[in-house]
Amino acid sequence: MAYATTNPFTGKVEKEFPTATREEVEAAITKADETFQEWKDRPISERVKVLAKAAEILKAERHEYAKVLTTEMGKLIGEAELEVDLCVGMLEYYVEKGEDLLAPEVIPAKGFADGEVKAYFEPLGVIYAVEPWNFPYYQVIRIGAPQFTAGNTIVLKHASIVPQSALKMEELFKEAGAPDGLLVNVFASHDATDQILSDPRVRGVALTGSEPAGAAVSGTASKYVKKSTLELGGADAFIVLDDAEVEKAAKWAAFGRHWNGGQVCCSSKRLIVVDSLYDRFLEVYRDEVKKFVLGDPMDPATTLAPLSSASAVEGLKKQVEAAKARDGVKVEEFDFEVPETGNFFPPILMTEIPAGSETSREEFFGPVTQLYRVKDEAEAIEVANSSPFGLGGSVFTSDKDRFAQVARKLDTGMVYWNQPTGVKADVPFGGTKLSGFGRELIEWGLKEFVNQKVVVETKIDGSF
Repeated sequence: MAYATTNPFTGKVEKEFPTATREEVEAAITKADETFQEWKDRPISERVKVLAKAAEILKAERHEYAKVLTTEMGKLIGEAELEVDLCVGMLEYYVEKGEDLLAPEVIPAKGFADGEVKAYFEPLGVIYAVEPWNFPYYQVIRIGAPQFTAGNTIVLKHASIVPQSALKMEELFKEAGAPDGLLVNVFASHDATDQILSDPRVRGVALTGSEPAGAAVSGTASKYVKKSTLELGGADAFIVLDDAEVEKAAKWAAFGRHWNGGQVCCSSKRLIVVDSLYDRFLEVYRDEVKKFVLGDPMDPATTLAPLSSASAVEGLKKQVEAAKARDGVKVEEFDFEVPETGNFFPPILMTEIPAGSETSREEFFGPVTQLYRVKDEAEAIEVANSSPFGLGGSVFTSDKDRFAQVARKLDTGMVYWNQPTGVKADVPFGGTKLSGFGRELIEWGLKEFVNQKVVVETKIDGSF
């Protein structure tokens, strides 16, 4: 498994890194564990000072950090800067709230009138983090900020196409004053999973990635009785009901499907529109998609970036061809001016997708839109829930109460009103079904990898 920076716009291999040996993996675990033995005893107020300093560094060097993202995975430079901002927000959230969230809790319990039952939240140890390429900083900070606050340390295995982003995250915390083993990057192979998770010093694993990767890693974790959290794929439904503002919904849909080049687990992949608004929605949506400009992601004038790799382009092409040949899906291509270099995949619109077909159950990780015409709200919910994924979703309606009712019927981890599924520092993230299990961010993510220790304080008078 090669680790290399290959610029998605130029195709140039800019830097390569050797895959870690077994000895190097062992050294990474040792370093993280040695740091844990000291870090866990630091007061929370001291731990979060490191997070505060990291946030300051990201603010001061926002553009420089962003350029690494654009160089490695092709993210628009403006979106890369927003990713840095999101990381700042997550760090600052735990600086502000971490100590209170980890304070001991009194548990109401009858029969202990002379004492109390308390819960303490204690760190576990080294956490293995397996992270993807589409948000190279955000994914690391999303697991790192809460777990460092809790007192854990991390061994990081990042995606092979963003090695310099991984190193930037390691360097960030060192520069922020963290001990050397708080975040240890290791360019591990997939085969190293068993070595890492079999080590008793490693107490859990958090993975964001594909369904096969999640199944393999969580299976290994289960074998060694280690906790895992999984954030996997998604095919988010974007429902437009008959009382929605159709022009607004169509514009949001174009954004929701194409931000980050359409390479987002929670992007709006399946647009489900009631019959009465369908034609107008499609008209506006087409017009919005045609406005995208393909080009150099470092250029602020570019609004649709190349995909992360040449293999991503080829894989998406094969998916679309299979949808046409296998399921008879109608594919509409747009006329774009495509640069001569770069991993570009111009937007595609798919319609007439048969219910229950393989196409309707797949995730298309790029600027490919699935559009469904439904007769009413009930059918919209049925189509939305027919996916094996259950990450996020959106409901467009002018009636807030109606939104709440529909949201409760959707089999997903998140539902947004009149906007695409999003990511924020103070909103928990996670899904259900094949989108995985566990939650990240706020208190929910903070307590995924802690020992919730129950301490019973009561008087005993010596009698039974």
